[in-house]
Order: sequence, then structure tokens, then C-alpha cells
Amino acid sequence: MNFPDRFFLIFIFFTLQVNSQSDLLSEIDYEENLDIIATFKGLKIVNFESTKILAAKQFAFSVSHRFGSVKYGFNNFFGLDDAITRLNFIYGINDYSNLSISRTTFKKTYDLGYKSKLISQSESYPITVVFYFSATLDSSLEEENYPNLKFSNRIGYFNQLMISRKFNDKFSILVSPVFFHENLVTFADQQNSQFGAVVGARFMLTKRASINFDYGYHLNRSQTSFFKNPLGIGIDIETGGHVFQLLFSNSQSMNAINLMTSSSGDWKEGDVFFGFNLYRTF
Repeated sequence: MNFPDRFFLIFIFFTLQVNSQSDLLSEIDYEENLDIIATFKGLKIVNFESTKILAAKQFAFSVSHRFGSVKYGFNNFFGLDDAITRLNFIYGINDYSNLSISRTTFKKTYDLGYKSKLISQSESYPITVVFYFSATLDSSLEEENYPNLKFSNRIGYFNQLMISRKFNDKFSILVSPVFFHENLVTFADQQNSQFGAVVGARFMLTKRASINFDYGYHLNRSQTSFFKNPLGIGIDIETGGHVFQLLFSNSQSMNAINLMTSSSGDWKEGDVFFGFNLYRTF
């Protein structure tokens, strides 16, 4: 069992031991309807989506950047020569659902996303439940490399049911089953329909800063695949209408489906990518 897999199991064990009877009413933010808020400050934990939802008619613009691997040192200036960028626009349809559209230079991918809050954590309910769906289009595929290429081969789908809990004003966790489908797969023995799980957590260091992590576990990855499970560790810094996330990850991709299928770095080898997510809410 490799390091990320051990980390995954240790985290699950730890969260099961957390005292579920801790005083949720002590120093926790509330809305007027007594829903517990600020489980996560950012729309992403590190790489993956959080259960945060924009309010109705609220608009957010996100710029995400992943530099190249730090493994090669000055040869690529610690990754600065090989950057990947994602631009993401998010709109609050109402207080319970968001619509997003993005473009990333990784595989020249377009992404249309929908996030909907099904249940809010409150005095009477212990968890928040949010559903996330995205459809991606890989515009990097060329017919000269794929003679029988169809438009449908460019499409992938990702579904995630996120369950989060804010235990107190410092500690929040998220667990999530995921299902995703690629119409075109990289490896011959890879099933088109794939399954996985995501876990994540936030621990507040100060009122405006936290340390976060998330990890995605691919349950039916091809036996011939050299890709890894994505693990990201970062720091959130909140400044007014901005949330700024500094992070390290073994994935240079930023779309959910590519995170699960195309994470190439290896933490054990120092093959990780430095990056950031910047959110501005209007």
C-alpha cells in the first residue's frame, strides 16, 4: 500500500474517532435560519469542490494556476516554465444552486458545472449534502491521431455527492462518493464508467487562514495506468471578497474528471506541482 492510500485510511480512522457530541453551538457562524455556514471558505478545498454555494445572483471569478513539477529544480525554474491555467466563472442561480463554466489549458478542456445543495447542516441536522455534476469537452484531440474520432469521444461526465460536517469553529471534513464516465479512455483495459471517493478537511489556523487537504481515490483504475491518485495540501487565506489558496499537489490538472484520471505526479519522488486558486466574489 503506497503513501497516499495509507494516508486515506488513516484519515478515515481519525474522523471516525472525532467526538460527535462536541458543542456545535460554540463560536460557530449561523445564518438567520440557523444553518451552519463557513464549513469551507473556498469553493474548492484544494483540488476538489467543497460544499460551499454562492448566494442567489452572486457572481464569482476564479483563476487557478499549476506550475510544472518542482522535481526538476532550475532546469524548468522549479516549474515556472511549465504552467497550466484555468479560468472559471460561477453564478448563483439561487441560494441552493450554482452554475459554472471554465476553460483550462490542460488538454484545452472546457467544463460546464452544476452544484446544488440538498441539505444544510443546522441545529437539527448534522451534515451538509451537496450534489456536483460537470460535463467536460477535450478540444486537444486531433483527428490525425484518432482517425475515427467523433465529437462524443471528447466528452466526459463527473458526478459527486458531497457530505460535509463542521464539528466546531476550527475543524470541518468532507467525504464523497464519485462516479465518472469517459467516452474515450487512454488505456485499453480501462472501463469507460469509473468510480472513486474523495475525502477532504479544513483546520483553521487563525480567523482568516486555514490548512486544507483533499485526496481522490480511484476504485477501478486500469492495471496498466501509470497515473496516481490526486493528493493536494494547501493554505487558505481570506481577505475581504477574496479567498487565496496556496497549494502543492501531485496533479497539474484542475477539472474533477482529469484529477481522477490524469494525475501524473508522485509525492514520494518529490514530483509535485505548486499552484494557487484565487476567488473574487461580486
